[in-house]
Order: sequence, then structure tokens, then C-alpha cells
Amino acid sequence: MPARGLNTPIVYLVFNRPELTARVFARIRDARPAALFVVADGPRPDRPGEAEKCHQVRELIERGIDWPCEMVRDYSEVNLGCGGRVASGITNAFKTVNEAIILEDDCLPDPTFFSFCAELLERYRNEPRVGMISGSHHQLRPLAGRGSYYFCRYGNIWGWATWRRAWQKFDLGMSDWPAWRDAGGVEALFRQKAVRDFWTRIWNEAAAGKYKTWDYQWTYCYLRHGMLGILPNNALIENLGFGRNATHTKGHRDVGATVVPMSFPLRHPSTIEPDFEAEELASARFFSEKPLWLRLVRRFLRMIDRYLNLPVGGRSIT
Repeated sequence: MPARGLNTPIVYLVFNRPELTARVFARIRDARPAALFVVADGPRPDRPGEAEKCHQVRELIERGIDWPCEMVRDYSEVNLGCGGRVASGITNAFKTVNEAIILEDDCLPDPTFFSFCAELLERYRNEPRVGMISGSHHQLRPLAGRGSYYFCRYGNIWGWATWRRAWQKFDLGMSDWPAWRDAGGVEALFRQKAVRDFWTRIWNEAAAGKYKTWDYQWTYCYLRHGMLGILPNNALIENLGFGRNATHTKGHRDVGATVVPMSFPLRHPSTIEPDFEAEELASARFFSEKPLWLRLVRRFLRMIDRYLNLPVGGRSIT
């Protein structure tokens, strides 16, 4: 059931990849949203040819809008980086809308993704326990016995949606992290020491500005405030961003699942409760601190990949 004449606004995050941008924009164009926020970062001055690629990205979107659409151009002429550009772009959009679907230039949605998000944005609009709707999950395959979707304390940003009420709690600088950490916040969230150690390290480094991204900070935000994510039992997003030109997670990882169109009407869970089995599976795959020797081996293999010019990369999956 692909959406046609979508009433839900879309925030489209783009940068310097015309080919990927065009593929994802074709799906947005088919959905025909009434409002489209195009958030574009500026070129890096030390990257020859990047300014032209940024220009191509913006031009192909400008030329491609052939339906009644309120287009909001949030174009930066300077490079703000992944963290600053995404965070400021989403924040700017929520100054004028109350809810939105958010897509990056390498997250290719199945057409049913838009209807899935639109229906659940409406259903949980006034439910503070729900903080986001994801187009992907962290499993290799569907979890048996689930409905159309399930709740989990982990969300996924490969195509997602949220409300102003949730995003307004977001703080890129994580200013309250030290106090919350020292008051035992991480221990209260997670039972497993390896998971606590992982998130303590990640959030310490994110708060210190080590990562030029925004997703670890967003994960902190919704976990810190007790919000749940909605994840589809079948993936609705194909991530196209694994390759040498990716920004983050430069290493080989088996991520993502086969995209399967959503069936309607949706089968809703009977209660709003986190699926701890799904969370434990995700923690074991991605969010547990690994031994130092294993982290060093992985870092060495990533260096080899880059040296040999192999197709590596992607982005973080929180």
C-alpha cells in the first residue's frame, strides 16, 4: 500500500552523493509529500570537486519536484559536518511541523515505509512513551510470533520518523550526561556489564566531541528519557551507504535484513512494552563492549581495507 499524496512532511538529509540521492529521491517523488524539507550540508574546502557534487545534489532535487509540494530549502554554504548539519536540520524542521519522516540520502525506502510511518505517527502522536518509528530493525531475520511491529528500547535511524515532542529533548552536546552517569543512570538502564561498559564509553566519547555525528546522542536522548522505539518486524529500508565514500563505521559488518513490503492493515501490539528479547539480540550483535584485543584486530582490518581500497563503510546503526 504505497503512500500517494503523503500528508506527513519528509525531512531529506543530503550532501555530496548525486547517484544515491537520485535513487532515494525517486521514492520520495512517488510518495508525493505535501511538504519536503531538504537539508543539505556544504562542501569541505579541502575536497576538490565536492562543491560541484553538492550542487548536483541540490539541482536534481529542485528539477525533480513536479507535484504540489511546499519545499523548504535548508542549504548550508559551509560544511557543518554530519552531527551539526543533521541536528540543526531536524531542529529547524520541527520549528514549523509537529511530526516528520526523516530520510538520509543512502536509505532507500520501500514504498510502504511512508504509509507505515504516517499511520503510526498518528496512532502514537500523544503517547509520550513512544519516541520514534524506525524503518529497519537490528535483527538478521524477523522475530517469530510478532505482529507488524514491536517496541524496543533501541531504535534505528535507517529511515525513521518522530515528533517535535520527542526531538525537543535532544541535546547534541549531551550537557546532562556527566550528572546522569554519576547518579547511576547507566546502571539503572542495563543489567549486563558489557552493555553498560559499551554505552558508558560511547557516551563519554560522544559528550567529549570525539564523534562528528548525532546518532549516539539521539540514542542517549531517548534512552535517558525512557522513550521506546517502534521497529517493523520486516525491514522497510535498504541501506545503500556501504562503500569507500561512507562517513562512519568503516569496516565490514553483516547488517541489515532483506526488505519486505509492509502488509496492511497493520497488526498492532496489544501493549506498549519493550521487547527485551529483541534488545538482547541487538546488544549482543552491536552494543556490547568487546575485549581490547578484538577491537584492535578489527581496527587493524579496517586499516587494511582502506589501504587496499576495498569497498568498506556505512554508518552507525543506532
